[in-house]
Amino acid sequence: MFIIIGLVVVFGCVAGGYVAMGGKLGVLWEPFEFVIILGGGLGAFIVTSNSKAILGGVGKAFGRMFKGPTYKKEDFLELLTLQYQIYRLAKTKGMLALEPHIENPHESSLFAEFPKFNSDHHAVDFVCDYLRLMSLGANNPHEVEAIMDLELETHHEEEHAVGAAIGGLGESLPALGIVAAVLGVIKTMGSISAPPEILGGLIGAALVGTFFGIFMAYGVISPMAGAFNVVVAEDSKYYECIKSGMLSHMAGNPPTVSVEYARKCLLSHTRPSFAEVEEASDALPAPA
Repeated sequence: MFIIIGLVVVFGCVAGGYVAMGGKLGVLWEPFEFVIILGGGLGAFIVTSNSKAILGGVGKAFGRMFKGPTYKKEDFLELLTLQYQIYRLAKTKGMLALEPHIENPHESSLFAEFPKFNSDHHAVDFVCDYLRLMSLGANNPHEVEAIMDLELETHHEEEHAVGAAIGGLGESLPALGIVAAVLGVIKTMGSISAPPEILGGLIGAALVGTFFGIFMAYGVISPMAGAFNVVVAEDSKYYECIKSGMLSHMAGNPPTVSVEYARKCLLSHTRPSFAEVEEASDALPAPA
């Protein structure tokens, strides 16, 4: 929603200010200039991406930008109560009691109580992988933390590559706008003997390329790349929340304390209060 509002403001202010100065929007319509700039930018973007995974990720990235962060406050509250239920079961019945849920997560009655988490296969795999490590005897929080950091860093790098590719597209557009403008000037020089009004039109058309390249770069593409990076940063808190809770549980803390460790790593606008978590945890049925 905010991206749409921002783009409306950008286009409205630029076009409105231009018209208010007496400019005519029709003279900005230079489709072949747009082909040069956007086509050249797209080609450079494909070269820069150099990966089917990144190209595919860019398509999904635009959807994520417009939807905003995947996880809301209620999703983090659900995640915290899930962790409480897991750690409570492990404390009361031992890690082996978690084995049926770890090995068949999509048939787990425990995970089924938390639909948002259960529908996110990446989060489910992340939780199950480290619970499995614990059930196999991993009991050193520092060693497990190092592995978690490596996995999360790899995941972050994959998403950062998508944001960098979009940002690279934005950076290429001003230069390609100059290319389009130079080609327009070259075309104009072929009509140097034409009347001044004709030359003025040709030069104006050439300058449209420079305007369009800079406008698209700094008014549209680069801000969208920044918006994607914000979404990625906020979504990463979901996994950091899991990591903090699990490491606290491995250190031997009670479930309530482990969940509080997990809660503290969340951003203020998505962090449930201690009372909200306590109330939601108290409402949970006894783990089977």
